[in-house]
Amino acid sequence: MKVFVQIPCLNEEETLPLVLRSIPQEISGVDEIEIVVVDDGSTDRTVEVALEHGVRHVVRHTRNMGLARSFRDGVDYALAHGADVVVNTDGDNQYPQERIGDLVAPIVRGEADIVIADRQTSKIAHFSRAKKLLQQVGSKVVNMAAGTDLPDAASGFRAYSRDSLLRLNIITRFSYCMETIIQAGNKRLRIVSIPVVTNAKTRESRLFKNSAQHIAKSASAIIRAYIMFKPYRVFATLGGAFTVAGLIPFVRYGVLWLSGTHGGHLQSLMVGLLLLVAALLSFALGVLSDLQRTNRILLEESLERIKDMQYARELTADRTVSPLVERHQVGLPTSMS
Repeated sequence: MKVFVQIPCLNEEETLPLVLRSIPQEISGVDEIEIVVVDDGSTDRTVEVALEHGVRHVVRHTRNMGLARSFRDGVDYALAHGADVVVNTDGDNQYPQERIGDLVAPIVRGEADIVIADRQTSKIAHFSRAKKLLQQVGSKVVNMAAGTDLPDAASGFRAYSRDSLLRLNIITRFSYCMETIIQAGNKRLRIVSIPVVTNAKTRESRLFKNSAQHIAKSASAIIRAYIMFKPYRVFATLGGAFTVAGLIPFVRYGVLWLSGTHGGHLQSLMVGLLLLVAALLSFALGVLSDLQRTNRILLEESLERIKDMQYARELTADRTVSPLVERHQVGLPTSMS
């Protein structure tokens, strides 16, 4: 069994050595451990530091592409090079890399498809009270959308089996964490969580500028993923709400008409009519979205088979080339060895 540990980096020359030194060299049940550094357009010596510390696999972005794209490209590289399990950690040394063996163990034993570290955010000293609350609320919302029970949905310290990665498709550019959980939950993948204690803070988060931006982007990713998998619930709820709201003016007008004071209230009927039209459109969108969901499921099943064949071919071809591969990209990635 081969495990790839991927490390997305953006100007992490100072902390990357700490991460690399703490990655275990041996894991029970694992034959090979490889490290791939995903350089997301760094302007410092991140890549040079990685190579100086013996990293043989580097994926490079010539400009900043975002965390989700870095995760996706790292996974693509790892699967193409024969990964059975992909572990994601961060270049800022937030996570305890010495616990990677514990992350991988449930997958090795065949008990899980995805393992997510619970940072126990309520105990993290440098998290503000507001941030702790946001983490808890965000996890609850994701669990509702995914049908899971995970204490820390935003944690990026996690392990994925090869089969689970073939079934997941990253769409958002912001962060893959919540989107992959919602997809995995709705695709009935087995997800477990293990508690960890994070390392001391080394720098401020670069993923978002402030809490408001974090909330907005996270909410957008959650809503989009939820609509993808349960569009009928979303649009049926909207349609029902518009229907009730639209009937109220008609009921009110009927009461006034029976009392003989209905004159001058035709505007209420116009409002009610508009709300009922909105309800009809919501139900129609629900039907169309559900049909599109069915079509997407068929496309994803085909894509899963294509990726399986693609990575098998790339692995065969890669056995004849150097292990160091740098991928330079601006739009679509190209490879050179």
